[in-house]
Amino acid sequence: MTRCKRCLLPHNVPGAEIDSSGVCIVCRTRAPDDKHQSEQLREKRQLDLEKALEDCRGKGPYDVLVCLSGGKDSLYLLYRLKVEYKLNVLAFTTDVNIPDVAWKNIHRAIQKLDIDHLVYRPSAQFYRKLFRYLLMNQEARGAVYTVSYVYAPLFEGDALQVATEKGIPLVLAGYSPGQPEPERMEFEFSRKLITETDWTPPGLCESGEFPEGELARFWNPKRFPVGTCFPRYLAPFHAWDYDQENMIRKVHELGLVERRAHGNPIYSNYPINWLLMYSDLKHFGYNPYAPEFSALIREGKASRAYWYFAAPIVNFMIKHRLFLGRNTTEQMHQLGLQDNDLQITRSRGAYDPKID
Repeated sequence: MTRCKRCLLPHNVPGAEIDSSGVCIVCRTRAPDDKHQSEQLREKRQLDLEKALEDCRGKGPYDVLVCLSGGKDSLYLLYRLKVEYKLNVLAFTTDVNIPDVAWKNIHRAIQKLDIDHLVYRPSAQFYRKLFRYLLMNQEARGAVYTVSYVYAPLFEGDALQVATEKGIPLVLAGYSPGQPEPERMEFEFSRKLITETDWTPPGLCESGEFPEGELARFWNPKRFPVGTCFPRYLAPFHAWDYDQENMIRKVHELGLVERRAHGNPIYSNYPINWLLMYSDLKHFGYNPYAPEFSALIREGKASRAYWYFAAPIVNFMIKHRLFLGRNTTEQMHQLGLQDNDLQITRSRGAYDPKID
């Protein structure tokens, strides 16, 4: 049995422990009241979110800043806040490695919803250097974890910077349940993380490859004057009901994407992510996103039937660099990398910022 017959968790994910009946240990040990407790937590978060959305009105030039990547979740988040909550929204995009499909989605949604949109285009040379270094010096959890959790704090920090400077009280991101890693965020970045912690990854500082000016790209609240008012940073889909397939359908019906396929995360994925998945499949033998999607399937937030067929197809495209998997070849060419450059050389947590 290569996958759990209930949640599709691959057998070679550490701790999967699929038994002779084909069920993983997570499904076997899930308590009957787990769903009830999860729903109670979601409802508690929803109350907090509703209060935050009400309290932010009229507190700045915009009520909220929304991190817009062009994927289904950030598009639908934009719609709900503007149309259903009637908030004054500023959409914000850090223009790094965003695919053409996602840009089409962004332009279409911004025009349809008539929302102000701020785009930040940082140095492409810095990101090329960063991605190349991280892929050649991955930490023990592999490429997706290493690059994503250095890359994501950069654009999260960009959003915090803009919101702080403009006096916007609330930053919202379209993270689906299970994103990012729970150790970084569950519904909200902690106040300590936003108001006291330097996000610069220690592993980059120690490498000697990145001068102070480049390291200063990371969020550091200590650069602001004492008494600066920092925004909250929330993930609404950790509080609202969430269904992945329903989200894809809705953004298409609302006209936020031209074709239904454009709302599918397979198509709107960052091009670099195909290379990251390729590296992790090479090192670990399973797709690093599989545990996340298995968790969504267990909770009834993603379709088992869809991912039963889609996951093997995606993995085939990645391994053989076909169709969308060709992004792997293109990204390796742009970064000047070969297969043997994709190396795990660092210990677990090498790039995690230290919380004082």
